[in-house]
Amino acid sequence: MWLAVAAPQTRPAQGLTGAALFTAGCAGCHGPDGSGAPDSTIGFEKPSTYPDFSGCDQTSPEVEADWWAVIHDGGKARGFSRIMPAFGELLTTDQITSLVKYIRGLCTDRRWPPGELNLPRPLITEKAFPESETVFTSSIAPAAEGPRGHDATYALQYERRFSARDQLELSIPMAVMHDQSGTSHTGVGDVEVGVKHVLFSSMRSGSIVSAQGVVTIPAGNKDTGLGVGTTVLEGFVAVGQVLRGQAFIQGQLGTEQPTDTTDTPRAAYGRLAVGRSFRADRGLGRMWTPMAEFIADHDFESGASTNFDVVPQMQVTLNRRQHIRASLGVRVPANNRDGRPTQVGFYVLWDWFDGGLFSGWK
Repeated sequence: MWLAVAAPQTRPAQGLTGAALFTAGCAGCHGPDGSGAPDSTIGFEKPSTYPDFSGCDQTSPEVEADWWAVIHDGGKARGFSRIMPAFGELLTTDQITSLVKYIRGLCTDRRWPPGELNLPRPLITEKAFPESETVFTSSIAPAAEGPRGHDATYALQYERRFSARDQLELSIPMAVMHDQSGTSHTGVGDVEVGVKHVLFSSMRSGSIVSAQGVVTIPAGNKDTGLGVGTTVLEGFVAVGQVLRGQAFIQGQLGTEQPTDTTDTPRAAYGRLAVGRSFRADRGLGRMWTPMAEFIADHDFESGASTNFDVVPQMQVTLNRRQHIRASLGVRVPANNRDGRPTQVGFYVLWDWFDGGLFSGWK
């Protein structure tokens, strides 16, 4: 969450860095502690996106490139209020970097993982970073049964961060499935409720580790292929690791334990996503992130073998604020292909903590 400072009246003195730059060019509007000066002092009504730099929930999720873009090019760089002027011609590269580090340091609670550990979301592998976002996902494949048609699953996922290290997650799926006669069945699938907790995060090592527990409630109709017919308890560990050059690795290791194993076996899975982000416009503009996921699933039942899949994909930011993103990929079975068709998957992500669905486009 960002912005709004009055335009500087004079060029900051050469050699100023960090706290001195903030006092000279920012404190007049943002207040000496970053919480914001009164409207009566700054002479204008604060926009809804006006930040509190001392609020860790506002400052910690953003990456340095976002701070850099707004300071260098003004509020318009990220679709925020144009009251925030551009300082790119007044400050050197080192000065902007120093100012960004100082402002981010106004959050003194180190329990909040920094935004650099908020890595791009893969299609399947769960992230370790706690989010406040809504995601619409879909997967489409040729029908497993019936003479023709396609089976499709859709899900609306709601994620809400409720503390420095914790997130609540709710997933409501829908599906279109075909039976052996080709008749399609549409309805709600099994609903998932989960809680995520960050176990460890460090910007020094570029690492984040989380654990999550999930309960799947059998809300779908098992007879039409829209559910499994039993409650499933799931637990997993998710990790993220930042690499050089905006590259990264994300991993997930988990197990699914149904309360009734008559028709639904216990299972385990491992997922690994590797990727690298590329930013346009001197590293400040639209972000493209090609990724590849490697998926392994194993059911604990007699004669079952491990299934392996490969999922190449591309995520792209859609608007200036970069809180609306989309991804498209293909899940290709690497073995055991009978009954496991290639699937096309996509999602549209809205990080609603950073603004409304129609905010930040221009």
